[in-house]
Amino acid sequence: MEKECKTLYINVDQKSYPCAVSFVMDFIGGRWKAVILCHLKNGDKRFGELKKELSFITETTLSIQLRQLERDQLITRTVFGTKPPVKVVYSLSDLGLSFIPLLNHINDWGKTILESKKIL
Repeated sequence: MEKECKTLYINVDQKSYPCAVSFVMDFIGGRWKAVILCHLKNGDKRFGELKKELSFITETTLSIQLRQLERDQLITRTVFGTKPPVKVVYSLSDLGLSFIPLLNHINDWGKTILESKKIL
């Protein structure tokens, strides 16, 4: 059986990772990225809609996380119109959609732990 985490480093875009898990955590890690993806799994959203749903995240942090998710091609940002006020819509890309099954498993696992601790 092959070892999952090897000592050889994986180099991607001038960054070095000890294993694929480390790469993925850098990719979707951070406190809010998975939460944002979770909110986009139910459909496209405008910035204001996301801000309203994620009121516990500052506007600046939300903006930064959205830019990082777009840079990493997990979401797409579509601008409608050329003159202000323009309409900007965020949606999951194909890569972002491929993450949803894993996100659902993480959510289920979290619920199981919270139920076992009698929090839910």
